Parts: sequence; structure tokens; C-alpha cells
Amino acid sequence: MTGIDVEPTAHDAVEPCSTEGLVYQVCRWCGTASFRKLLCPVCASSDLESEQSDGHGVVVRSSVVNRYSRVMRNESLVRFPEGFVYRCRIVGAAPHLVSVGDRVRPVGGKTSEAGEVVLELCDPPGMADWYA
Repeated sequence: MTGIDVEPTAHDAVEPCSTEGLVYQVCRWCGTASFRKLLCPVCASSDLESEQSDGHGVVVRSSVVNRYSRVMRNESLVRFPEGFVYRCRIVGAAPHLVSVGDRVRPVGGKTSEAGEVVLELCDPPGMADWYA
């Protein structure tokens, strides 16, 4: 110890999130659910109330992307039961094995450096019985 009182850095001050899920917004005027918006996408109201989602959803579109790197990854549109659709990154399976209709959930304690939502498949893909 040097005896100098040093304030904690921003990295040290942030506590890890203990609850899984997503925080989304609901418009108080029209009731539309949205995710990471400043204004309601329907009525343009700024009167949004934050609510907690469990983060489980269903893939509605899936694509394999390898732009800006040599590593392929999956980017999917996921529909959440609260009524919003958001682009997410799916991990835990090969990018080409993520299909429309797959159920996904949040990855515990994992966040992306780019600020994207990271989810994993609830059920692992079954390739052994694809011909059955």
C-alpha cells in the first residue's frame, strides 16, 4: 500500500449481474415492448418503464457471419415472449447448426465486448439422428 487513496476504476466499480435475463422497456402510453430503445417504436413516446425478462426466446431467423474476422459466428433474430424481436449472438453450437424455431436462453455471466446480447441453445443440436 502506498497510502494514497485511489478511487476504484470503472471496471472495479461495476458489480457482476447476478440475475440472468434482459431488461427491456414497455411504453406507458401504448404498452409496446421494446429493447434498447430511447423512444417507443410505435408512438414515439419517451415514457418507457423498465421491466425484467427471463431472457428465454425463440430463433426466428439465423445466419452465419464471418465479416471482420476469420472466425464464423451466428447472428440470429430472436423473438421474446414479452413481444419484442432483437438481433442476438448464439454460442455453444456450431454457427450452421442454429435453426429457426430453436429455443434459446441467456448465457450465465457472459457478455460480449461489442455490447451484443449473447444467448445459448436450450437443447443441443442433434446431428446423430438427422437421417432417422
